[in-house]
Amino acid sequence: MIPIVSIVGKSDSGKTTLIERLIPEIKRRGYRVASVKHDTHGFEIDREGKDSFRHKKAGAAISLISSPEKVAVIADVDRDLNLSELRDRFVSNVDLIISEGYYRDSQPKIEVFRKEAHGEPLCTENDHLIAFASDAPLDRGVPCFGLDEIERIADFIEERFLKK
Repeated sequence: MIPIVSIVGKSDSGKTTLIERLIPEIKRRGYRVASVKHDTHGFEIDREGKDSFRHKKAGAAISLISSPEKVAVIADVDRDLNLSELRDRFVSNVDLIISEGYYRDSQPKIEVFRKEAHGEPLCTENDHLIAFASDAPLDRGVPCFGLDEIERIADFIEERFLKK
């Protein structure tokens, strides 16, 4: 089963930036990484008038857009799928999934925390928290890495989830 690590934190904490720096480091070590971004507001990947948009509008439950460089899947769902369901339905051929968001999901989480901006962390020990990436030291019973300690965070993920 492909392991999942969620990068969580309050708005403007630096989640996307951490992921942008973490993925190349994990990839450099020889692992294939998938990413999942949670958008609670909904989104449109397709545009009106495009053929794939017209296919979905005509009633296709699943529509794929394929080119020599990439593939996108647009599928109807009846509810917000959790990370395990997304992994099981749509992700294969990778060693790790890194998600952004999914604070309420039961997957292991690394919280990005900035003391001056947010006051208190988002997660507690009941939230499957495994580490912090922070601009201030935190003693909450899990490792706390500096925001720029990308190699150490990758070491932690590799040791815990990728080395078999």
